[in-house]
Amino acid sequence: MQGWTVKQVAKLSGVSVRALHHYDEIGLLKPACVGANGYRYYGREELLRLQQILFHRELGFSLEEVGRTLDAEGFDKVAALKAHRAKLEAQTRRYRELMRTIDQTLASLEGEAKMDEKAMYRGFDPKQQEAYEKELVDRHGPAMQGHIDHAKQGMAGWKQADYDAMQAEVEAIEAGMAKALADGLPADAAAVQALMKRQHAWVSKGWNREAPAEAFAGLGQMYVDDPRFRARYDGRQPGLAEYMAAAMKAYAEAALG
Repeated sequence: MQGWTVKQVAKLSGVSVRALHHYDEIGLLKPACVGANGYRYYGREELLRLQQILFHRELGFSLEEVGRTLDAEGFDKVAALKAHRAKLEAQTRRYRELMRTIDQTLASLEGEAKMDEKAMYRGFDPKQQEAYEKELVDRHGPAMQGHIDHAKQGMAGWKQADYDAMQAEVEAIEAGMAKALADGLPADAAAVQALMKRQHAWVSKGWNREAPAEAFAGLGQMYVDDPRFRARYDGRQPGLAEYMAAAMKAYAEAALG
């Protein structure tokens, strides 16, 4: 049997050795065998299963959901791949539309062409946004709708540079948190809490109001409870969702309580 070591699989797939060890520990991806030297060896079937894990994670599944799906009776790899392809094709069409919107907006800003207001929003999915908002209202009650409307009012005057700055800031925060987790810093370490101060400012700007302690800590817990958020954070660094939640809770108690 041709076998690949953990390091070789990590290099092939881009999945860290740490994550592969974690998948083994929770039974999500076991090696084909363990050699006399103690090395884990993966075969082609394991590589295909890892591919399925990655596809499902891209679609927002939690690790627990991925395991249940792949281990379900009658799971069909071919059917699953076809379903993945169909979803990715739909996303590709939307991303192409968004790219056209970006190009047209750039041309307009640079004075090369005019752009009507409706064209600014081609490619965005209003139904998805409405679904997110409904979910928040269902979860937190009617008062949440007022907070959503207030946040929208705050963003009404934003320019593209404001959105770009928000995206750059959250990317820097998440990169810093991923490194802190990899370095083994506790969630209440000074360097981590400095990042949480930036996280709180970022959330408050998006909400158009200062995020209170309970709401800020609750948002962190949502990163753990909601499979879409967990997939996003844990996909970046295994355990990052819970680490973010713990750090946000610690900041809420120490700085906002």
